[in-house]
Amino acid sequence: MPTGAHELPLEMVRNQPQLVPTILRTVFGLDIPGEARLAAESFAGLNPAELRCDATVLFDDEKKPGHGVIVESQQRLDENKSFSWPAYLALLRLRHKCGATLLVLCPDENSARRCAAPIDMGHPNWVLEPLTVHPGMLPPITDPGDAARMPELAVLSAPAHADGPHASAVVSAVAAAIDTLTGDTGPLYHDYLRTLLSDAARKLLEDTVKTAGYEWQSDFAKTHIAEGHAEGRAEGEAIGEARFLLRILRNRGIDVPDEIRERITSCTDTDQIERWGDRALVIERAEELFD
Repeated sequence: MPTGAHELPLEMVRNQPQLVPTILRTVFGLDIPGEARLAAESFAGLNPAELRCDATVLFDDEKKPGHGVIVESQQRLDENKSFSWPAYLALLRLRHKCGATLLVLCPDENSARRCAAPIDMGHPNWVLEPLTVHPGMLPPITDPGDAARMPELAVLSAPAHADGPHASAVVSAVAAAIDTLTGDTGPLYHDYLRTLLSDAARKLLEDTVKTAGYEWQSDFAKTHIAEGHAEGRAEGEAIGEARFLLRILRNRGIDVPDEIRERITSCTDTDQIERWGDRALVIERAEELFD
């Protein structure tokens, strides 16, 4: 199973090649005709024996390749890419006798800017300018229907917009998109997304997945709902136990400082609160509760 910030964007391209023309059209205004399909990622029979790019998408025009796109996932600038990227394009163009474009998926604006540096090939007027994209360049996906039609685009763009003015709609849409996926893909995209979201956005996502107001379909979402209900019941029991403990202390005339009250009310372990309750019957000062 693919993991990591480098592999997951490529897995999205492999799962949904249509993601590539969508990004090219949305971000760069490039409209490549033809149906997008995945192609081989290696170029063998050469010296060196093999060059392997991250992913290749071909656009068929009248049942033959009319254009090709090399897709690379790049977390940071690698000087060696200024030599391998032009080779990928040239070999793709040679193999399929068609034009070729380089698209580089980056995690943030800084890496995208550095990877977009022009590559001077040495020949007059021959300069390769990589097309780089990061989540902030993608539009926010706020409609669940749009997100469900292109889950990969929703997942890629969500980290850049999950803390913005449309945060709730963005998170709800991407949660609905993940719910449409089958097998391991849903959990895979969910875990990838969680690593990129802020703490506030991550909590919003988890709360959204656990919301009972939507009829979730996937086993993945239903598992989260069940976990949410169990956590909710446990949290409710702990709150009740904590309130009862504080009432015992109050009825016994024991003053409870704010820091002790906070420790009691923030505890979610009902067994621990019960042990404190037993001690509350015999102690003279609140500080002795934790002895």
